[in-house]
Amino acid sequence: MKKIVLTGGGTAGHVTPNIALLPSLKEEGFQVSYIGSYEGIEKRLIEDFDIPYYGISTGKFRRYFDLKNFSDPFRVIKGYRQALQLLKEIKPDIVFSKGGFVSVPVVRAAAALKIPCIIHESDMTPGLANKLCIPVATKVCCNFPETLNTLPAAKAVLTGSPIRQELTRGNKLAALELCGFSANKPVVMIIGGSQGASSINTMIREALPQLLPAFQVVHICGKDKVDNLMLTIPGYKQFEYLKSELKDVFAMADLVVSRAGANAICEILALKKPNLLIPLQSGSRGDQILNGRSFEQQGFSIVLREDYLDCDILANKIFELYENRHTYIEKMNYSGQMNSIFTIMNLIKELSA
Repeated sequence: MKKIVLTGGGTAGHVTPNIALLPSLKEEGFQVSYIGSYEGIEKRLIEDFDIPYYGISTGKFRRYFDLKNFSDPFRVIKGYRQALQLLKEIKPDIVFSKGGFVSVPVVRAAAALKIPCIIHESDMTPGLANKLCIPVATKVCCNFPETLNTLPAAKAVLTGSPIRQELTRGNKLAALELCGFSANKPVVMIIGGSQGASSINTMIREALPQLLPAFQVVHICGKDKVDNLMLTIPGYKQFEYLKSELKDVFAMADLVVSRAGANAICEILALKKPNLLIPLQSGSRGDQILNGRSFEQQGFSIVLREDYLDCDILANKIFELYENRHTYIEKMNYSGQMNSIFTIMNLIKELSA
């Protein structure tokens, strides 16, 4: 039986693509193990899948001054030694990394042991952790055509991001019942990431008088961000977050308004949902802005700058998107980033042979 070690963590975006690969890996007969941090989000997400999980020491690589910059390198060195020992014990045929700082000691240890390693970069430009891994990786998968130009030509493969297949199996009627919506009126879905997006929440609520005559609005607004004064507005349904019901709400949605995180927009692309992206502009390294620009240039999305946003502009763009929705769907139908799991599995099988 072939063995594979998955790694990646720090945020859900560094874990969910690994989870999306699990059914195909098991179908192909791979024995799967996971290496992550001791108590990171990856541990909580993976524990539901009956996979051996191993925690190692990890440290963050920062571009700014922090006292932890003096201690974290020692944690990384410790993590590297732990990863070496684990890989010697597990004896995997291949390692697949989704990035995040925990992946660096694992990928580097795999390279030292001459174990083939595939890494995946979600954003337009590689993050620091992946930059440290690219020199020793066997292949580097990416989401955007533009990223190919920033990677070693012999290693780079355009794959898109692995998408959880259950998202493609939603039940529209179940979502209509959940929201109390009519089947005869289009639905706009608003989703701002796991923590929600306060500025988008505010603008959507201010735009409701313009939107509700033409649309129904389902709003996934984030933890503690439900507006209790708007719970009884007909055609407007709020949720803090959705788990199993998310696939049904996606199936119901005619349009999606979203942030431009790489995994989120790849899910939207896989589901072929006409979309309006509002990239996060502060508190990040600008990757969402670049992600959105790429999707806009490929004809998949309309992009709005958050700092220019008001309720009138937002409402007008939603109407424009709906009017031209078939154009966006047609462009997405011809995307080369649609068969990510198939492409990545072929790489895994080839390099582990």
